Amino acid sequence: MASSTTEHDTGHDTGHDTAPESHGDAGDDAPTNPQAEQLARIHHLLRLALTITVLVVSIWLVGDVLMVLFAATLVAVILHNLARHLERRTRMPYWIALSIVVLTIISALTALIWSSGPEISEQAIRLRMALSEQAHTLRDHMGDSTLGRMILDNLPTSFGGNEHSSGGSGFGSIAGSMTGFVTSAFGAAGTLAVILIAGLYFAISPEIYVNGMLRLVPRIYRMRTRDLLLTAGQTLWAWTAGQALDMTVVGLLSFMGLWIIGVPLALALGVVAGLANFIPYIGAFVGAVPAVLIGLSQGTREGLTVLGLYAAIQFFEGNVMAPLIQRHAVKMPPGLTILSQTIFGTILGIPGLILASPLTAALLAMMDRATPKLSDDERV
Repeated sequence: MASSTTEHDTGHDTGHDTAPESHGDAGDDAPTNPQAEQLARIHHLLRLALTITVLVVSIWLVGDVLMVLFAATLVAVILHNLARHLERRTRMPYWIALSIVVLTIISALTALIWSSGPEISEQAIRLRMALSEQAHTLRDHMGDSTLGRMILDNLPTSFGGNEHSSGGSGFGSIAGSMTGFVTSAFGAAGTLAVILIAGLYFAISPEIYVNGMLRLVPRIYRMRTRDLLLTAGQTLWAWTAGQALDMTVVGLLSFMGLWIIGVPLALALGVVAGLANFIPYIGAFVGAVPAVLIGLSQGTREGLTVLGLYAAIQFFEGNVMAPLIQRHAVKMPPGLTILSQTIFGTILGIPGLILASPLTAALLAMMDRATPKLSDDERV
């Protein structure tokens, strides 16, 4: 108590002496506060730029591994949600529900291959031969015009052009191409097997892997990170379910329309259109090109009819199917979708192009969850 009184008296007696000093300190701090805020802002921007740079470099260096990991995660999300739906409806244990889902998918694929596999394979081979023939015919027609020859002279030989690469020629080049093709085929098959097996293991015990990731996050951010991971998983499931329905409808409509028109290889072309529709917007063009080429081989009228058919299907898909699907699934801006496909396709190639849309949907959902909403006066 005595010391407190002494300190109080001292402060009271020297109040006039200390007042100017306190004003002087405040005067000194006033100009330094904006500088400190500016330095903090610069530090934050530099840290953000460094984080983005490290992320981009990591994606560039190990992008293939990340794409395999994301594809396996997508498979796990599909299997996990199907098993959860079955578990809730039947009250059976989760592992039994997952086993039933996996066996059902394998049985359905086996039945499809057994019943329609030979026909699809035969039509796929005929489709490849027909497309090759049409490509040669188109190249001959382009060679008859000045513009066509200019385009061919600037296209590499791998795309049917006249610009030769620096590689070898003759039998050695053919042998190298065949070796690369076989290696790529076995590589693709091995990668697909890794994705399916890893996805199955992820789906068997997803909590092990998610909890392991959360342990790497600082404790104060774990609940937030957990919420973001759950949001990403729900978004991937919604996007995949909606896209599967969209692919099925487009494939069936394409097959039925081509069969009614009388275009050969309608079944194979319908399968191609349905599978290509997994990639929004770009997939519609990719799926239409083979059908239009086959239609042109039958005549100009048939080619234009096929083009009109695919335009009508895409109009129905974009204006009827997509709004119904997006009402219960994920709505993505078209410009952002195409931009993400361009970026991921450029960095990671074909796998990046294929997986760009679900990856972007998950990232958008996480960003929407992590950032505050705009108020009415903040909106543009």
